[in-house]
Amino acid sequence: MRIASFGFRSLPPSKGSAGADKFALEFLPRLAARGHSVTGYNRIYPGQEKGPDEFQGVKVKYFKTIPKSGIDTLLHSWKATWDIIRHNSADIVHIQGNNAIFALILKLFGKKVVLSIDGVEWEREKWSWPMRKIVLANAYLAVKSAKYIAIDNVFTKEMFEKKFKRKFDFISFGSEVSDKGDSDILDRLGLQKGEYFLFVGRFIPDKGLQYLIPAFEKLKTEKKLVLVGGSPNPSEFEIGLKNTKDSRILFAGFIYGEDTVTLMRNAYAYIQPSDIEGLSPVMLSVMGLGTPLICSDIKENKYIVHEDALMFEKSNIGSCLKVLEYSLQNREKHLEMAKAAKSRILKDYSWDTITDQYIELFEKA
Repeated sequence: MRIASFGFRSLPPSKGSAGADKFALEFLPRLAARGHSVTGYNRIYPGQEKGPDEFQGVKVKYFKTIPKSGIDTLLHSWKATWDIIRHNSADIVHIQGNNAIFALILKLFGKKVVLSIDGVEWEREKWSWPMRKIVLANAYLAVKSAKYIAIDNVFTKEMFEKKFKRKFDFISFGSEVSDKGDSDILDRLGLQKGEYFLFVGRFIPDKGLQYLIPAFEKLKTEKKLVLVGGSPNPSEFEIGLKNTKDSRILFAGFIYGEDTVTLMRNAYAYIQPSDIEGLSPVMLSVMGLGTPLICSDIKENKYIVHEDALMFEKSNIGSCLKVLEYSLQNREKHLEMAKAAKSRILKDYSWDTITDQYIELFEKA
């Protein structure tokens, strides 16, 4: 099959990348390895340069966009859509995220479209009220314009089925992480194995750093809190987070690939304080590595971790602090939980299996 994919930022991941980019990194090369012709569409923001035209068998095309949340996605998706139509470069178009209008346009031009949805976007705090209404309208449009929609979270799937009165496919995110040995990132950041807590992700209200940072500031420990990620265009929210006076808190910037894996593998514990999540790719990776996990008690997190992580009440600084203290005082118990999580996750969340499931969906389309 000729397959085109867009809706992520960059393949391989680059500054500002998130879960959609991790999905593209694991999924698209596997499609190419199975003999399919695959094209991925990268975004270029001001100050960024075009990368290689091929990555692990995937043809990569680049289109410029602007550093404006929401608008950047629309502009880039339009350019990718027009390129696919103009050059007739795909039989199947795989789209991630809120791009339903482009699914409709592609459908009108005879393309078969498969959408991937990873959460209830209209509930995310990063959107203004008018933008939430637009995102909700986009969800309605997605359901009307795409026959094949894969959702990676069972609760989101249930919510969509209840709201839109139709069935959707459930295909989870994967967990496997390559084991090439540790990089030198700990030395570069001045860290020691087991002497830091870790968070990796975007610095937006959904992710809950506004609870984690104040809780950690009250925690009596010599360990550090390492926060990896952010946004290429920092918001006032992100700037506010970085105003902490706690010298133990390290904002490490954008880190990718083996450096990220090394940080995850060697952390004392990984913390996911989210208010809203889909099926968190970072949590799956962390559990697959056998790293102890602390997370908020939202139902999406509970679905992944079962009894294999320490959980605190979402949006609750005091509860977060108590769980951090418990982890410090009950290390062996936390390590036992991590061991059980690794065994279960590596069995249930295989990228090769997920790729096979998507190929089956593409063949149906």
